[in-house]
Amino acid sequence: MAILLSASALAADPAKVLRVVQPATDEGFDPVRSVNYYSGVILDAVGERLMSYDYLARPAKLVPGVAESMPVVTDNGKTYVFKIRKGVYFHPDPIFKGKKHELTAEDFVFSFKRFMDPKLRSQWKFLFDGKILGLDDLAKRAEQSGRFDYDAPVEGLRALDRYTLQIKLAAADYNFTYILAMSAMIAIPREAVDVYRDDLGAHPIGTGAYMLKEYQRGRRVVLEAHPYFRGFIWDAEPGPDAADRELVASMTGKQMPQIGRIELNYIEEEQSRFLAFMGGELDIVHRIGGLAERWRDGKELKPELTKLGITRQDMVEPETTYTYFNMRDPVVGGYTPEKTALRRAIIMSYDQDAEINIIRKGLAIQNKMPIPPGVVGYNPNYPAILHYNPQAANLLLDKFGYKRGTDGFRTLPDGKPLLIQLASEPSSGSREFDELWRKSLEKIGLRLEVKKGTFAENLKAAKACQLPMWGSAWIADYPDGDNFLQLLYGPNSGQSNNGCYDSPVFNKLYDLSHKLPDSPERNYLYELMSRQVEYDGAWRFGVSRVRTDLVQPGILGYRKHPVLHAEWKFMDIDLSARKAAQGAAK
Repeated sequence: MAILLSASALAADPAKVLRVVQPATDEGFDPVRSVNYYSGVILDAVGERLMSYDYLARPAKLVPGVAESMPVVTDNGKTYVFKIRKGVYFHPDPIFKGKKHELTAEDFVFSFKRFMDPKLRSQWKFLFDGKILGLDDLAKRAEQSGRFDYDAPVEGLRALDRYTLQIKLAAADYNFTYILAMSAMIAIPREAVDVYRDDLGAHPIGTGAYMLKEYQRGRRVVLEAHPYFRGFIWDAEPGPDAADRELVASMTGKQMPQIGRIELNYIEEEQSRFLAFMGGELDIVHRIGGLAERWRDGKELKPELTKLGITRQDMVEPETTYTYFNMRDPVVGGYTPEKTALRRAIIMSYDQDAEINIIRKGLAIQNKMPIPPGVVGYNPNYPAILHYNPQAANLLLDKFGYKRGTDGFRTLPDGKPLLIQLASEPSSGSREFDELWRKSLEKIGLRLEVKKGTFAENLKAAKACQLPMWGSAWIADYPDGDNFLQLLYGPNSGQSNNGCYDSPVFNKLYDLSHKLPDSPERNYLYELMSRQVEYDGAWRFGVSRVRTDLVQPGILGYRKHPVLHAEWKFMDIDLSARKAAQGAAK
């Protein structure tokens, strides 16, 4: 997407209010400390990164963000120089005492250093470990002294002048520009950290098109248009389908952003979200596949919804769902043959077809490796070795000494009771998965205990390697297989590797893959890593969901992006069309 800077006044109309939903609780909006998807949605809106993505290009295409252009890369891919756009200002805040505060290269130097501050314990730290010259040394000195010196010069991270940022890497990283486009890579002002400190997560100050107006954690977030935002003219090339051409025709030439206010309410239950949408309380309802019978007639949208002007958008998410095993857990963890056999049997007991056809109403495709479709490194012909086969699973457990008792349930090889624990959430959708797991495990004589917690609670426990089993999903931060395989890299345990999987073979292959660009050789390493995960039974590979979003009439310019979380600055609302539709619904 070619974004043109505009000198005209901010076009955002406060009467244009977009009403959307968050299906789970965020973790606050400190980019260094917030790692869940729902925090990333807000960070996408309030902050800006050096790099971003073209709005309509598929597959996803990198474009400059607050950088004037793509970086100048020299030294065999190890030195990056970015020119920062002039006239980019942070949101107004009392800490600036009424003055406009311009973004500079030093803001990125400071923001990137924060990921390595030992006191912050950032779970994104792995993105910088061993990469930027001198940054690891600064972190080590902080561990020894107890103080991170943000003013200390770092060879690989320098502001050459007010608007020029230079980054020097220890070795070429072919995904580095992708990393710089992640939602956590926004620039924040040092003044905000100095004033708000541990409460920074409730005061995200960025340069993005929207700023935080109201925050009731777990209930509601309100964003309003940033009055100093520089704006841009909507200008994009349509994709091959007719819907893209209609979208472009409705938006081209508009001064952006148009929408003045975003209201996000937290609604965990899918049915409640759907009812709120049908009641006109939401403009877009995301991921509504679990209630397909409510909106789908065969494979099409129900005629009564079409008559209301409601439209539907489908997209295969660049994601994978998975169930991980905590490799440090005394029951399902460990690398001995009998522990590996237990995990493999659990994987083979799970009826994936029932999940897809019954729970997901056919709106998902099975994944056979950690890398999903639409992501570089995915192989549609990868021959997975662990399939649904309860008979083979039973034989495997018999072979490794998991004997059945008189009640039909198995014991550990030493005769002690065997109980499989699964973490879950208190929602109707989660209960369906719990029941499928229970039925699956009973087929092979395993007793299941489900422990409930909120998504935020479970995620916190997962980061501490405290959940024996948990079903998770990972949506691409960047469209390369590395973004998924890093979830299994041993040194990332306690950060992104929630299962604390630490295979020397996998780790070595992963390190080798980092030395290669996108190529058949690297893809081969990706497949070897996938196979090692299967051998160890570290994950049960799940699905890529077919994301179905329903959209109210009058909402213009919406197209769900495979990587960007918040599309709001590219959208508009036709207030007259919305009013007419509301009148017709009555």
